[in-house]
Amino acid sequence: MTSSRRKLERQQRKQRAAGGSRAQPSKVTEIELRELQAILARAKAGPLGDAEVDKLKAAMDTLAFLTRELEAKGASIQRLRRMLFGPSTEKTRQVVGSKGGAAAAPPSVDTSLPMPAADGAPQPEAASSAADVPTTDSRSSEPKRKGHGRNPAAAYTGAERVNVPHESLHDKEACPECQRGKVYVLPPPAQLVRVRGMAPLLATVYELERLRCNLCGEVFTAQAPDGVGSEKYDETASSMIALLKYGSGLPWNRLERLQQGFGIPLPASTQWEVVRDAARRYDAVYSELIHQAADGQVLYNDDTTMKVLELEDPERRKELDTDGDFEGRTGVFTSGIVATKDQHQIALFITGQKHAGENLTDLLAQRDAELSAPIQMCDGLSRNLPDEFVTLLARCNAHSRRKFIDVESSFPDEVHHVLETVAQVYRNDAVAKQRSLSADERMLFHQAKSAPLLEGLKSWFHEQFDQRKIEPNGSLGSAIAYMTKHWDALTLFLRVPGAPLDNNLCERILKKAILHRKTALFYKTLNGARVGDLFMSIIHTAELAKINVFEYLVALQRHHERVTEDPAAWMPWNYSSALAQITESAAPT
Repeated sequence: MTSSRRKLERQQRKQRAAGGSRAQPSKVTEIELRELQAILARAKAGPLGDAEVDKLKAAMDTLAFLTRELEAKGASIQRLRRMLFGPSTEKTRQVVGSKGGAAAAPPSVDTSLPMPAADGAPQPEAASSAADVPTTDSRSSEPKRKGHGRNPAAAYTGAERVNVPHESLHDKEACPECQRGKVYVLPPPAQLVRVRGMAPLLATVYELERLRCNLCGEVFTAQAPDGVGSEKYDETASSMIALLKYGSGLPWNRLERLQQGFGIPLPASTQWEVVRDAARRYDAVYSELIHQAADGQVLYNDDTTMKVLELEDPERRKELDTDGDFEGRTGVFTSGIVATKDQHQIALFITGQKHAGENLTDLLAQRDAELSAPIQMCDGLSRNLPDEFVTLLARCNAHSRRKFIDVESSFPDEVHHVLETVAQVYRNDAVAKQRSLSADERMLFHQAKSAPLLEGLKSWFHEQFDQRKIEPNGSLGSAIAYMTKHWDALTLFLRVPGAPLDNNLCERILKKAILHRKTALFYKTLNGARVGDLFMSIIHTAELAKINVFEYLVALQRHHERVTEDPAAWMPWNYSSALAQITESAAPT
Protein backbone atom coordinates (compact mmCIF):
# COMPACT_ATOMS: atom_id res chain seq x y z
CA MET A 1 0.00 0.00 0.00
CA THR A 2 1.36 3.41 -0.96
CA SER A 3 2.06 6.11 1.61
CA SER A 4 -0.46 8.45 -0.03
CA ARG A 5 -3.22 5.88 0.39
CA ARG A 6 -2.39 5.38 4.06
CA LYS A 7 -2.36 9.14 4.53
CA LEU A 8 -5.81 9.49 2.98
CA GLU A 9 -7.22 6.76 5.21
CA ARG A 10 -5.75 8.40 8.32
CA GLN A 11 -7.22 11.78 7.32
CA GLN A 12 -10.60 10.18 6.75
CA ARG A 13 -10.54 8.48 10.16
CA LYS A 14 -9.57 11.71 11.92
CA GLN A 15 -12.39 13.63 10.20
CA ARG A 16 -14.97 11.08 11.27
CA ALA A 17 -13.64 11.01 14.83
CA ALA A 18 -14.00 14.79 14.96
CA GLY A 19 -17.77 14.38 14.69
CA GLY A 20 -18.52 14.39 11.00
CA SER A 21 -20.11 11.25 9.58
CA ARG A 22 -19.25 12.53 6.10
CA ALA A 23 -16.22 14.54 5.07
CA GLN A 24 -17.21 17.82 3.47
CA PRO A 25 -15.11 20.07 1.26
CA SER A 26 -14.02 23.21 3.06
CA LYS A 27 -15.20 25.47 0.28
CA VAL A 28 -17.56 25.21 -2.66
CA THR A 29 -16.35 26.92 -5.82
CA GLU A 30 -18.15 26.55 -9.12
CA ILE A 31 -15.70 26.00 -11.99
CA GLU A 32 -16.65 25.32 -15.57
CA LEU A 33 -14.61 23.01 -17.74
CA ARG A 34 -13.83 25.71 -20.33
CA GLU A 35 -12.28 27.85 -17.56
CA LEU A 36 -9.87 25.06 -16.63
CA GLN A 37 -9.01 24.57 -20.29
CA ALA A 38 -8.26 28.28 -20.67
CA ILE A 39 -6.09 28.26 -17.52
CA LEU A 40 -4.07 25.36 -18.87
CA ALA A 41 -3.60 27.14 -22.17
CA ARG A 42 -2.30 30.30 -20.42
CA ALA A 43 0.02 28.22 -18.22
CA LYS A 44 2.02 27.35 -21.32
CA ALA A 45 2.56 31.03 -22.15
CA GLY A 46 3.58 32.35 -18.73
CA PRO A 47 2.90 32.47 -14.97
CA LEU A 48 -0.68 32.33 -13.72
CA GLY A 49 -2.47 34.97 -11.71
CA ASP A 50 -3.74 34.56 -8.15
CA ALA A 51 -7.34 34.04 -9.26
CA GLU A 52 -6.32 31.30 -11.67
CA VAL A 53 -4.21 29.57 -9.03
CA ASP A 54 -7.18 29.67 -6.64
CA LYS A 55 -9.37 27.99 -9.23
CA LEU A 56 -6.81 25.25 -9.85
CA LYS A 57 -6.47 24.75 -6.10
CA ALA A 58 -10.27 24.43 -5.78
CA ALA A 59 -10.27 21.82 -8.55
CA MET A 60 -7.54 19.86 -6.75
CA ASP A 61 -9.41 20.05 -3.44
CA THR A 62 -12.50 18.69 -5.14
CA LEU A 63 -10.50 15.83 -6.64
CA ALA A 64 -9.00 15.00 -3.24
CA PHE A 65 -12.43 15.09 -1.61
CA LEU A 66 -13.88 12.73 -4.22
CA THR A 67 -10.93 10.38 -3.79
CA ARG A 68 -11.50 10.19 -0.03
CA GLU A 69 -15.22 9.59 -0.46
CA LEU A 70 -14.70 6.92 -3.08
CA GLU A 71 -12.24 5.08 -0.86
CA ALA A 72 -14.59 5.34 2.12
CA LYS A 73 -17.59 4.16 0.13
CA GLY A 74 -15.64 2.02 -2.30
CA ALA A 75 -17.25 -1.22 -1.12
CA SER A 76 -20.79 0.03 -1.71
CA ILE A 77 -19.93 1.56 -5.09
CA GLN A 78 -18.13 -1.58 -6.14
CA ARG A 79 -21.13 -3.68 -5.16
CA LEU A 80 -23.52 -1.37 -7.01
CA ARG A 81 -21.33 -1.47 -10.11
CA ARG A 82 -21.34 -5.28 -10.07
CA MET A 83 -25.13 -5.29 -9.66
CA LEU A 84 -25.56 -3.01 -12.66
CA PHE A 85 -22.87 -4.21 -15.02
CA GLY A 86 -21.51 -7.56 -13.81
CA PRO A 87 -19.77 -9.83 -13.27
CA SER A 88 -22.75 -12.12 -12.88
CA THR A 89 -20.97 -14.32 -10.31
CA GLU A 90 -18.44 -13.87 -7.50
CA LYS A 91 -16.08 -16.55 -8.75
CA THR A 92 -12.45 -15.68 -8.22
CA ARG A 93 -11.79 -15.80 -11.95
CA GLN A 94 -14.58 -13.28 -12.62
CA VAL A 95 -13.59 -10.94 -9.77
CA VAL A 96 -9.82 -10.68 -10.09
CA GLY A 97 -9.05 -12.29 -13.45
CA SER A 98 -5.63 -13.86 -13.96
CA LYS A 99 -3.34 -11.49 -12.09
CA GLY A 100 0.22 -12.42 -11.21
CA GLY A 101 2.92 -10.88 -9.08
CA ALA A 102 4.16 -11.28 -5.57
CA ALA A 103 0.70 -11.39 -4.06
CA ALA A 104 -0.64 -13.89 -6.57
CA ALA A 105 -2.18 -17.26 -5.87
CA PRO A 106 -0.53 -19.64 -3.46
CA PRO A 107 1.31 -22.57 -5.02
CA SER A 108 -0.88 -25.44 -6.05
CA VAL A 109 -0.92 -28.32 -3.62
CA ASP A 110 -1.08 -32.07 -4.01
CA THR A 111 -4.60 -33.38 -3.54
CA SER A 112 -3.73 -36.99 -2.71
CA LEU A 113 -5.47 -38.30 0.39
CA PRO A 114 -3.27 -39.10 3.43
CA MET A 115 -4.14 -42.59 4.63
CA PRO A 116 -4.46 -42.97 8.42
CA ALA A 117 -2.02 -45.27 10.16
CA ALA A 118 -3.00 -47.99 12.59
CA ASP A 119 -2.99 -45.52 15.48
CA GLY A 120 -5.15 -43.03 13.56
CA ALA A 121 -2.34 -40.57 12.71
CA PRO A 122 -1.88 -39.74 9.03
CA GLN A 123 1.06 -41.45 7.35
CA PRO A 124 3.62 -39.60 5.22
CA GLU A 125 2.17 -38.87 1.82
CA ALA A 126 3.45 -40.34 -1.41
CA ALA A 127 3.69 -38.20 -4.48
CA SER A 128 0.70 -38.71 -6.73
CA SER A 129 0.72 -38.53 -10.47
CA ALA A 130 -1.18 -35.88 -12.35
CA ALA A 131 -3.62 -38.51 -13.54
CA ASP A 132 -4.73 -39.14 -9.94
CA VAL A 133 -5.72 -35.52 -9.37
CA PRO A 134 -9.05 -34.35 -10.82
CA THR A 135 -8.94 -31.20 -12.87
CA THR A 136 -10.89 -28.93 -10.55
CA ASP A 137 -8.66 -25.88 -10.98
CA SER A 138 -10.80 -22.98 -12.17
CA ARG A 139 -7.69 -21.36 -13.63
CA SER A 140 -7.31 -24.07 -16.25
CA SER A 141 -6.85 -22.53 -19.67
CA GLU A 142 -8.73 -25.34 -21.36
CA PRO A 143 -12.23 -24.05 -22.16
CA LYS A 144 -15.26 -26.05 -21.14
CA ARG A 145 -17.15 -27.81 -23.89
CA LYS A 146 -20.47 -26.14 -24.52
CA GLY A 147 -23.55 -28.32 -24.31
CA HIS A 148 -26.28 -28.48 -26.91
CA GLY A 149 -28.97 -27.37 -24.45
CA ARG A 150 -31.21 -30.40 -24.97
CA ASN A 151 -32.39 -32.89 -22.39
CA PRO A 152 -32.09 -36.62 -23.15
CA ALA A 153 -35.18 -38.77 -23.18
CA ALA A 154 -34.08 -40.34 -19.89
CA ALA A 155 -34.47 -36.94 -18.19
CA TYR A 156 -38.26 -37.03 -18.71
CA THR A 157 -38.92 -39.24 -15.70
CA GLY A 158 -42.52 -38.06 -15.37
CA ALA A 159 -43.41 -38.62 -19.02
CA GLU A 160 -45.87 -41.24 -20.19
CA ARG A 161 -44.10 -44.16 -21.90
CA VAL A 162 -45.73 -45.65 -25.01
CA ASN A 163 -44.33 -48.85 -26.50
CA VAL A 164 -44.55 -48.74 -30.30
CA PRO A 165 -43.90 -52.12 -32.05
CA HIS A 166 -42.65 -52.28 -35.61
CA GLU A 167 -45.49 -52.05 -38.07
CA SER A 168 -44.50 -55.12 -40.13
CA LEU A 169 -41.60 -57.00 -38.51
CA HIS A 170 -41.42 -59.17 -35.41
CA ASP A 171 -38.60 -60.69 -33.40
CA LYS A 172 -36.75 -63.58 -35.13
CA GLU A 173 -38.47 -63.12 -38.49
CA ALA A 174 -36.61 -63.30 -41.79
CA CYS A 175 -34.81 -60.13 -42.89
CA PRO A 176 -36.72 -58.46 -45.74
CA GLU A 177 -33.48 -56.89 -47.02
CA CYS A 178 -31.10 -59.86 -47.47
CA GLN A 179 -33.71 -62.67 -47.26
CA ARG A 180 -31.17 -64.89 -45.44
CA GLY A 181 -30.76 -63.57 -41.89
CA LYS A 182 -33.18 -63.02 -39.03
CA VAL A 183 -34.07 -59.77 -37.28
CA TYR A 184 -33.79 -59.46 -33.50
CA VAL A 185 -34.97 -56.77 -31.07
CA LEU A 186 -32.21 -54.18 -30.64
CA PRO A 187 -32.13 -52.53 -27.20
CA PRO A 188 -32.57 -49.77 -26.34
CA PRO A 189 -35.45 -48.67 -28.55
CA ALA A 190 -35.29 -45.49 -30.58
CA GLN A 191 -36.92 -42.69 -28.62
CA LEU A 192 -38.99 -39.70 -29.68
CA VAL A 193 -39.98 -36.97 -27.20
CA ARG A 194 -43.14 -34.98 -27.86
CA VAL A 195 -44.16 -32.25 -25.40
CA ARG A 196 -47.67 -30.81 -25.38
CA GLY A 197 -49.12 -27.94 -23.42
CA MET A 198 -52.14 -27.84 -21.15
CA ALA A 199 -53.64 -25.76 -18.39
CA PRO A 200 -52.07 -26.14 -14.91
CA LEU A 201 -55.45 -27.36 -13.70
CA LEU A 202 -57.79 -29.31 -15.96
CA ALA A 203 -61.52 -29.72 -15.45
CA THR A 204 -64.01 -32.34 -16.55
CA VAL A 205 -67.75 -31.64 -16.70
CA TYR A 206 -69.78 -34.82 -16.25
CA GLU A 207 -73.19 -34.42 -17.87
CA LEU A 208 -75.36 -36.86 -15.97
CA GLU A 209 -78.43 -37.85 -17.93
CA ARG A 210 -81.74 -37.20 -16.18
CA LEU A 211 -85.08 -38.86 -16.86
CA ARG A 212 -88.44 -37.67 -15.58
CA CYS A 213 -91.65 -39.61 -15.28
CA ASN A 214 -94.50 -37.84 -17.09
CA LEU A 215 -97.00 -39.25 -14.66
CA CYS A 216 -95.51 -38.97 -11.14
CA GLY A 217 -92.83 -36.42 -11.93
CA GLU A 218 -90.00 -38.45 -10.36
CA VAL A 219 -86.57 -37.54 -11.73
CA PHE A 220 -83.91 -40.24 -12.22
CA THR A 221 -80.28 -39.04 -12.53
CA ALA A 222 -77.41 -41.17 -13.80
CA GLN A 223 -74.72 -42.13 -11.28
CA ALA A 224 -71.29 -40.52 -11.62
CA PRO A 225 -68.55 -42.83 -12.93
CA ASP A 226 -66.45 -44.71 -10.39
CA GLY A 227 -63.58 -42.73 -8.95
CA VAL A 228 -65.06 -39.29 -9.60
CA GLY A 229 -65.50 -38.56 -5.90
CA SER A 230 -67.65 -35.98 -4.17
CA GLU A 231 -65.14 -33.11 -3.92
CA LYS A 232 -64.96 -30.50 -6.68
CA TYR A 233 -61.19 -29.98 -6.14
CA ASP A 234 -59.41 -33.29 -5.62
CA GLU A 235 -55.94 -34.01 -4.19
CA THR A 236 -54.19 -33.28 -7.47
CA ALA A 237 -55.79 -29.84 -7.75
CA SER A 238 -54.80 -28.69 -4.25
CA SER A 239 -51.31 -30.14 -4.69
CA MET A 240 -50.79 -28.31 -7.98
CA ILE A 241 -52.05 -25.00 -6.58
CA ALA A 242 -49.74 -25.31 -3.56
CA LEU A 243 -46.79 -26.27 -5.75
CA LEU A 244 -47.32 -23.31 -8.09
CA LYS A 245 -47.85 -20.84 -5.26
CA TYR A 246 -45.32 -21.91 -2.63
CA GLY A 247 -42.92 -23.87 -4.81
CA SER A 248 -42.70 -21.65 -7.91
CA GLY A 249 -43.84 -18.29 -6.50
CA LEU A 250 -46.87 -17.87 -8.80
CA PRO A 251 -49.28 -15.43 -7.10
CA TRP A 252 -52.97 -16.20 -6.81
CA ASN A 253 -54.05 -13.48 -9.22
CA ARG A 254 -51.66 -14.61 -11.98
CA LEU A 255 -52.84 -18.18 -11.76
CA GLU A 256 -56.42 -16.88 -11.83
CA ARG A 257 -55.75 -15.00 -15.09
CA LEU A 258 -53.94 -17.98 -16.59
CA GLN A 259 -56.77 -20.36 -15.79
CA GLN A 260 -59.35 -17.87 -17.07
CA GLY A 261 -57.55 -17.84 -20.42
CA PHE A 262 -57.90 -21.62 -20.63
CA GLY A 263 -61.63 -21.43 -19.92
CA ILE A 264 -61.29 -23.06 -16.50
CA PRO A 265 -61.98 -20.29 -13.95
CA LEU A 266 -60.16 -20.48 -10.63
CA PRO A 267 -60.70 -17.37 -8.45
CA ALA A 268 -57.90 -16.32 -6.13
CA SER A 269 -60.15 -16.65 -3.08
CA THR A 270 -60.97 -20.23 -4.09
CA GLN A 271 -57.29 -21.08 -4.45
CA TRP A 272 -56.63 -19.95 -0.89
CA GLU A 273 -59.56 -21.95 0.47
CA VAL A 274 -58.38 -25.09 -1.32
CA VAL A 275 -54.80 -24.95 0.02
CA ARG A 276 -55.95 -23.84 3.49
CA ASP A 277 -58.19 -26.90 3.79
CA ALA A 278 -55.53 -29.20 2.32
CA ALA A 279 -52.89 -27.92 4.78
CA ARG A 280 -54.64 -29.69 7.65
CA ARG A 281 -53.78 -33.04 6.07
CA TYR A 282 -50.07 -32.19 6.09
CA ASP A 283 -49.82 -31.20 9.76
CA ALA A 284 -48.50 -34.60 10.86
CA VAL A 285 -45.71 -34.60 8.26
CA TYR A 286 -44.75 -31.01 9.06
CA SER A 287 -44.53 -31.80 12.78
CA GLU A 288 -42.41 -34.86 12.04
CA LEU A 289 -40.04 -32.79 9.91
CA ILE A 290 -39.57 -30.39 12.82
CA HIS A 291 -39.02 -33.28 15.23
CA GLN A 292 -36.38 -34.91 13.05
CA ALA A 293 -34.69 -31.60 12.24
CA ALA A 294 -34.23 -30.94 15.96
CA ASP A 295 -32.05 -34.07 16.16
CA GLY A 296 -29.91 -33.12 13.17
CA GLN A 297 -26.12 -33.29 13.26
CA VAL A 298 -25.64 -30.03 11.31
CA LEU A 299 -28.01 -27.05 11.48
CA TYR A 300 -27.85 -24.12 9.03
CA ASN A 301 -29.90 -21.01 9.82
CA ASP A 302 -30.48 -17.47 8.58
CA ASP A 303 -33.46 -15.18 8.02
CA THR A 304 -34.85 -12.61 5.63
CA THR A 305 -37.41 -9.86 6.08
CA MET A 306 -41.07 -10.59 5.41
CA LYS A 307 -44.31 -8.62 5.54
CA VAL A 308 -47.49 -9.74 7.31
CA LEU A 309 -50.34 -7.25 7.06
CA GLU A 310 -51.88 -8.43 10.31
CA LEU A 311 -48.75 -7.29 12.16
CA GLU A 312 -48.83 -3.83 10.60
CA ASP A 313 -51.49 -2.86 13.15
CA PRO A 314 -49.85 -1.92 16.50
CA GLU A 315 -52.97 -2.92 18.44
CA ARG A 316 -53.02 -6.33 16.83
CA ARG A 317 -49.34 -6.74 17.69
CA LYS A 318 -50.09 -6.11 21.36
CA GLU A 319 -52.90 -8.67 21.30
CA LEU A 320 -50.62 -11.33 19.85
CA ASP A 321 -47.69 -10.48 22.13
CA THR A 322 -49.28 -11.73 25.33
CA ASP A 323 -45.92 -12.28 27.07
CA GLY A 324 -44.39 -8.97 26.04
CA ASP A 325 -41.46 -10.69 24.30
CA PHE A 326 -41.66 -8.43 21.24
CA GLU A 327 -42.29 -5.09 22.87
CA GLY A 328 -40.64 -2.37 20.80
CA ARG A 329 -39.88 -4.77 17.94
CA THR A 330 -41.37 -3.88 14.56
CA GLY A 331 -39.61 -6.32 12.23
CA VAL A 332 -41.10 -9.48 10.73
CA PHE A 333 -38.88 -12.26 9.42
CA THR A 334 -38.92 -15.59 7.66
CA SER A 335 -36.27 -17.84 9.16
CA GLY A 336 -34.78 -20.67 7.16
CA ILE A 337 -33.34 -23.69 8.93
CA VAL A 338 -31.75 -26.65 7.15
CA ALA A 339 -30.96 -29.72 9.22
CA THR A 340 -28.77 -32.58 8.04
CA LYS A 341 -29.73 -35.83 9.77
CA ASP A 342 -28.44 -39.24 8.70
CA GLN A 343 -27.51 -37.97 5.22
CA HIS A 344 -31.00 -36.48 4.74
CA GLN A 345 -31.64 -32.74 4.52
CA ILE A 346 -34.72 -31.10 6.05
CA ALA A 347 -35.73 -27.53 5.18
CA LEU A 348 -37.92 -25.51 7.56
CA PHE A 349 -39.48 -22.06 7.12
CA ILE A 350 -40.78 -20.07 10.08
CA THR A 351 -42.41 -16.63 9.68
CA GLY A 352 -43.06 -14.22 12.52
CA GLN A 353 -41.44 -11.67 14.78
CA LYS A 354 -38.70 -13.99 16.00
CA HIS A 355 -35.17 -13.89 14.62
CA ALA A 356 -33.38 -16.95 13.25
CA GLY A 357 -31.59 -17.56 16.56
CA GLU A 358 -34.84 -17.47 18.54
CA ASN A 359 -36.47 -19.94 16.14
CA LEU A 360 -33.42 -22.17 16.41
CA THR A 361 -33.78 -22.04 20.19
CA ASP A 362 -37.37 -23.28 19.89
CA LEU A 363 -36.20 -26.08 17.59
CA LEU A 364 -33.38 -27.18 19.88
CA ALA A 365 -35.83 -27.32 22.79
CA GLN A 366 -37.25 -30.45 21.11
CA ARG A 367 -33.83 -32.06 20.68
CA ASP A 368 -33.08 -35.38 22.35
CA ALA A 369 -31.19 -34.53 25.55
CA GLU A 370 -28.83 -37.49 25.07
CA LEU A 371 -27.49 -36.15 21.78
CA SER A 372 -24.31 -34.11 21.67
CA ALA A 373 -24.29 -30.46 20.63
CA PRO A 374 -24.96 -29.99 16.90
CA ILE A 375 -22.83 -28.07 14.45
CA GLN A 376 -24.43 -24.70 13.66
CA MET A 377 -23.56 -22.88 10.44
CA CYS A 378 -24.54 -19.22 10.08
CA ASP A 379 -23.12 -15.84 9.17
CA GLY A 380 -21.65 -13.32 11.62
CA LEU A 381 -24.94 -11.80 12.86
CA SER A 382 -25.44 -12.29 16.59
CA ARG A 383 -29.19 -12.72 16.18
CA ASN A 384 -28.57 -16.08 14.48
CA LEU A 385 -27.28 -17.64 17.71
CA PRO A 386 -29.51 -19.57 20.14
CA ASP A 387 -29.45 -18.12 23.65
CA GLU A 388 -30.18 -21.19 25.74
CA PHE A 389 -28.36 -23.99 23.93
CA VAL A 390 -24.73 -24.76 23.14
CA THR A 391 -23.74 -25.42 19.53
CA LEU A 392 -20.44 -25.98 17.73
CA LEU A 393 -20.38 -22.67 15.89
CA ALA A 394 -19.19 -22.57 12.28
CA ARG A 395 -19.11 -19.29 10.38
CA CYS A 396 -19.75 -18.84 6.67
CA ASN A 397 -16.60 -18.52 4.55
CA ALA A 398 -18.64 -17.16 1.65
CA HIS A 399 -19.63 -14.14 3.76
CA SER A 400 -16.07 -13.40 4.86
CA ARG A 401 -14.88 -13.84 1.28
CA ARG A 402 -17.46 -11.35 0.00
CA LYS A 403 -16.01 -8.60 2.19
CA PHE A 404 -12.77 -8.86 0.22
CA ILE A 405 -14.62 -8.85 -3.10
CA ASP A 406 -16.19 -5.52 -2.15
CA VAL A 407 -12.76 -3.84 -1.93
CA GLU A 408 -11.12 -5.53 -4.92
CA SER A 409 -10.97 -2.34 -7.00
CA SER A 410 -8.88 -0.57 -4.33
CA PHE A 411 -6.61 -3.50 -3.36
CA PRO A 412 -6.46 -5.84 -6.38
CA ASP A 413 -3.23 -7.68 -5.49
CA GLU A 414 -4.08 -8.24 -1.83
CA VAL A 415 -7.64 -9.38 -2.63
CA HIS A 416 -6.33 -11.68 -5.34
CA HIS A 417 -4.07 -13.41 -2.81
CA VAL A 418 -6.92 -13.94 -0.33
CA LEU A 419 -9.45 -15.13 -2.92
CA GLU A 420 -7.06 -17.59 -4.51
CA THR A 421 -6.19 -19.07 -1.12
CA VAL A 422 -9.88 -19.52 -0.25
CA ALA A 423 -10.52 -20.88 -3.76
CA GLN A 424 -7.93 -23.60 -3.22
CA VAL A 425 -9.70 -24.61 0.01
CA TYR A 426 -12.95 -24.94 -1.93
CA ARG A 427 -11.15 -26.97 -4.61
CA ASN A 428 -9.94 -29.33 -1.91
CA ASP A 429 -13.50 -29.67 -0.63
CA ALA A 430 -14.70 -30.42 -4.16
CA VAL A 431 -12.10 -33.20 -4.40
CA ALA A 432 -13.35 -34.63 -1.10
CA LYS A 433 -16.93 -34.68 -2.41
CA GLN A 434 -15.85 -36.18 -5.72
CA ARG A 435 -14.12 -39.01 -3.88
CA SER A 436 -17.15 -39.54 -1.58
CA LEU A 437 -14.99 -39.25 1.52
CA SER A 438 -16.54 -39.84 4.92
CA ALA A 439 -16.75 -36.98 7.40
CA ASP A 440 -13.58 -38.13 9.20
CA GLU A 441 -11.68 -38.68 5.95
CA ARG A 442 -12.74 -35.25 4.70
CA MET A 443 -11.44 -33.63 7.90
CA LEU A 444 -8.09 -35.42 7.56
CA PHE A 445 -7.89 -34.36 3.93
CA HIS A 446 -8.49 -30.71 4.83
CA GLN A 447 -5.99 -30.90 7.67
CA ALA A 448 -3.34 -32.05 5.23
CA LYS A 449 -4.20 -29.82 2.28
CA SER A 450 -6.14 -26.78 3.51
CA ALA A 451 -4.66 -26.17 6.95
CA PRO A 452 -1.22 -25.07 5.61
CA LEU A 453 -2.91 -22.66 3.20
CA LEU A 454 -5.04 -21.09 5.91
CA GLU A 455 -2.16 -20.86 8.37
CA GLY A 456 -0.17 -19.05 5.72
CA LEU A 457 -3.09 -16.71 5.10
CA LYS A 458 -3.41 -15.97 8.83
CA SER A 459 0.30 -15.16 9.04
CA TRP A 460 -0.09 -12.90 6.01
CA PHE A 461 -2.94 -11.06 7.78
CA HIS A 462 -0.77 -10.40 10.84
CA GLU A 463 2.09 -9.27 8.61
CA GLN A 464 -0.11 -6.63 6.98
CA PHE A 465 -0.94 -5.12 10.37
CA ASP A 466 2.43 -5.59 12.08
CA GLN A 467 4.37 -4.01 9.23
CA ARG A 468 1.72 -1.33 8.78
CA LYS A 469 1.16 -2.15 5.14
CA ILE A 470 -2.57 -1.40 5.52
CA GLU A 471 -4.72 0.67 7.84
CA PRO A 472 -6.55 -1.48 10.44
CA ASN A 473 -9.64 0.75 10.20
CA GLY A 474 -9.57 0.96 6.41
CA SER A 475 -11.81 -1.04 4.09
CA LEU A 476 -9.32 -3.86 3.57
CA GLY A 477 -8.36 -3.78 7.24
CA SER A 478 -12.01 -4.23 8.21
CA ALA A 479 -12.33 -7.26 5.93
CA ILE A 480 -9.21 -8.82 7.47
CA ALA A 481 -10.38 -7.97 11.01
CA TYR A 482 -13.72 -9.71 10.39
CA MET A 483 -12.00 -12.87 9.19
CA THR A 484 -9.47 -12.97 12.03
CA LYS A 485 -12.18 -12.27 14.62
CA HIS A 486 -14.17 -15.31 13.48
CA TRP A 487 -11.14 -17.42 12.55
CA ASP A 488 -11.92 -20.39 14.82
CA ALA A 489 -15.52 -20.59 13.59
CA LEU A 490 -14.48 -20.14 9.94
CA THR A 491 -12.01 -23.04 10.20
CA LEU A 492 -14.15 -25.44 12.26
CA PHE A 493 -14.09 -27.91 9.35
CA LEU A 494 -10.39 -28.50 10.16
CA ARG A 495 -11.23 -29.81 13.64
CA VAL A 496 -14.78 -31.20 13.59
CA PRO A 497 -15.90 -33.91 11.14
CA GLY A 498 -18.84 -32.84 8.97
CA ALA A 499 -18.52 -29.09 9.56
CA PRO A 500 -19.46 -27.24 6.34
CA LEU A 501 -17.54 -24.43 4.68
CA ASP A 502 -20.39 -22.00 4.18
CA ASN A 503 -24.08 -21.29 4.69
CA ASN A 504 -24.98 -21.43 0.99
CA LEU A 505 -27.42 -24.29 1.52
CA CYS A 506 -29.59 -22.14 3.80
CA GLU A 507 -29.18 -19.10 1.55
CA ARG A 508 -30.59 -21.11 -1.35
CA ILE A 509 -33.70 -22.25 0.47
CA LEU A 510 -34.41 -18.69 1.63
CA LYS A 511 -34.79 -17.78 -2.04
CA LYS A 512 -38.23 -19.38 -1.90
CA ALA A 513 -39.31 -16.92 0.77
CA ILE A 514 -37.67 -14.05 -1.13
CA LEU A 515 -39.47 -15.12 -4.31
CA HIS A 516 -42.78 -15.07 -2.44
CA ARG A 517 -41.97 -11.60 -1.11
CA LYS A 518 -41.18 -10.32 -4.60
CA THR A 519 -44.25 -11.74 -6.32
CA ALA A 520 -46.98 -11.79 -3.66
CA LEU A 521 -45.47 -8.91 -1.60
CA PHE A 522 -46.90 -10.07 1.74
CA TYR A 523 -48.95 -12.52 3.79
CA LYS A 524 -52.31 -11.21 4.90
CA THR A 525 -52.44 -12.99 8.26
CA LEU A 526 -50.20 -15.08 10.47
CA ASN A 527 -52.37 -18.08 9.61
CA GLY A 528 -51.62 -17.47 5.93
CA ALA A 529 -47.92 -17.30 6.81
CA ARG A 530 -48.20 -20.58 8.71
CA VAL A 531 -49.78 -22.29 5.68
CA GLY A 532 -47.02 -20.89 3.49
CA ASP A 533 -44.30 -22.10 5.89
CA LEU A 534 -45.84 -25.58 5.97
CA PHE A 535 -45.99 -25.98 2.20
CA MET A 536 -42.57 -24.40 1.59
CA SER A 537 -41.00 -26.71 4.18
CA ILE A 538 -42.51 -29.86 2.70
CA ILE A 539 -41.93 -28.84 -0.93
CA HIS A 540 -38.31 -27.83 -0.49
CA THR A 541 -37.48 -30.86 1.67
CA ALA A 542 -38.88 -33.03 -1.12
CA GLU A 543 -36.77 -31.11 -3.65
CA LEU A 544 -33.65 -31.68 -1.56
CA ALA A 545 -34.51 -35.40 -1.55
CA LYS A 546 -34.70 -35.24 -5.38
CA ILE A 547 -38.14 -36.83 -5.70
CA ASN A 548 -41.23 -35.93 -7.71
CA VAL A 549 -42.72 -33.23 -5.46
CA PHE A 550 -46.18 -33.26 -7.05
CA GLU A 551 -46.58 -37.03 -6.64
CA TYR A 552 -45.40 -36.75 -3.04
CA LEU A 553 -47.96 -34.05 -2.17
CA VAL A 554 -50.74 -36.08 -3.78
CA ALA A 555 -49.72 -39.26 -1.95
CA LEU A 556 -49.73 -37.50 1.44
CA GLN A 557 -53.27 -36.27 0.87
CA ARG A 558 -54.69 -39.50 -0.50
CA HIS A 559 -53.31 -41.48 2.45
CA HIS A 560 -53.52 -38.80 5.13
CA GLU A 561 -55.07 -41.19 7.66
CA ARG A 562 -52.13 -43.59 7.40
CA VAL A 563 -49.74 -40.60 7.42
CA THR A 564 -51.23 -39.40 10.70
CA GLU A 565 -50.73 -42.84 12.26
CA ASP A 566 -47.03 -43.08 11.33
CA PRO A 567 -45.65 -39.82 9.83
CA ALA A 568 -42.03 -41.01 10.13
CA ALA A 569 -42.77 -43.62 7.43
CA TRP A 570 -43.91 -40.88 5.05
CA MET A 571 -40.82 -38.72 4.84
CA PRO A 572 -39.72 -37.74 1.30
CA TRP A 573 -36.85 -40.26 1.34
CA ASN A 574 -38.88 -43.31 2.45
CA TYR A 575 -42.55 -42.73 1.52
CA SER A 576 -42.23 -44.92 -1.58
CA SER A 577 -41.85 -47.96 0.69
CA ALA A 578 -45.08 -47.07 2.49
CA LEU A 579 -46.86 -46.74 -0.85
CA ALA A 580 -45.51 -50.10 -1.98
CA GLN A 581 -46.86 -51.77 1.15
CA ILE A 582 -50.33 -50.30 0.50
CA THR A 583 -50.22 -51.54 -3.09
CA GLU A 584 -49.17 -55.04 -2.02
CA SER A 585 -51.89 -55.27 0.63
CA ALA A 586 -54.54 -54.14 -1.88
CA ALA A 587 -53.44 -56.62 -4.57
CA PRO A 588 -55.67 -59.72 -4.93
CA THR A 589 -54.17 -62.92 -3.56
